[in-house]
Amino acid sequence: MSGLRKATRQKAKIRLGLSAVAGGGKSYSGLLIAKGLAKGDMSKVVMIDTENGSGDLYAHLGDYSIYPLSAPFTPEKYIKALKECEEAGMEVCLIDSITHEWNGKGGILEIHSALGGNSFAAWKTVTPRHENFKQSLLNSNMHIITTVRRKQDYVMELNESGKQVPVKVGLKEETREGWEYELTTNLELSQNHLATASKDRTGLFMGQPAFIPEEETGRMILEWCESGAAPIIQTETIDRHKESLDKAVDLKSLKSAYEAIPLNIRAEYEAQKEALKIKLTPAK
Repeated sequence: MSGLRKATRQKAKIRLGLSAVAGGGKSYSGLLIAKGLAKGDMSKVVMIDTENGSGDLYAHLGDYSIYPLSAPFTPEKYIKALKECEEAGMEVCLIDSITHEWNGKGGILEIHSALGGNSFAAWKTVTPRHENFKQSLLNSNMHIITTVRRKQDYVMELNESGKQVPVKVGLKEETREGWEYELTTNLELSQNHLATASKDRTGLFMGQPAFIPEEETGRMILEWCESGAAPIIQTETIDRHKESLDKAVDLKSLKSAYEAIPLNIRAEYEAQKEALKIKLTPAK
């Protein structure tokens, strides 16, 4: 059977990145966009807060939830937090920020250094852990907004005296290089909170004038996300998991089969939910 099919713009969950220097408004902008994605219902929004409780500063925006994350900032702690937010039924997750997973205390660079520094063997160990973190974000059944710190980047160049000196070459995001390629849209915030798109698959922001993110920005993104066809790949995956559920012969094997279904696929399994609940309830 051929694997070819016509291209179809499918419904999606947004993967939005916000990057800025300190004071650029990443947290506040992220919450405003999240509010729009949740259609104004902040009870469906959660912030995974690595910034020492700064997420509570914006409680006036609504009754969103906070998931505090403290050092060590291992990839596994982020993955656990994301999973618990999904299981709690959250629809929009703002991760503020993912910088700590890369170069925070207990993050990837610190783990790598403890394994012996810049060696192939060390990277062979830590890279899969970072990839698991990345995939947990990309495969989530929630809308995901990530914030990233930006800092001044330098390169070493020869000056007129023939000495190597550091030269400013612009701002660089403090996470593993290439994260932007995984995102649907990436917005860079200036010091005065104006956003411009460095990448945009939605077509909403690229080439447009700089703007201040607000709740309406999230509503625009949500409209784009919901304007496509039903996800083809997820539908096929549901069918495969349904087969494993149907083969279950007792409660234990049924639960095992159900728990093997990724959370983002479970979200597409609503039509089977009531029947599944009945099967999962032991007979009295």
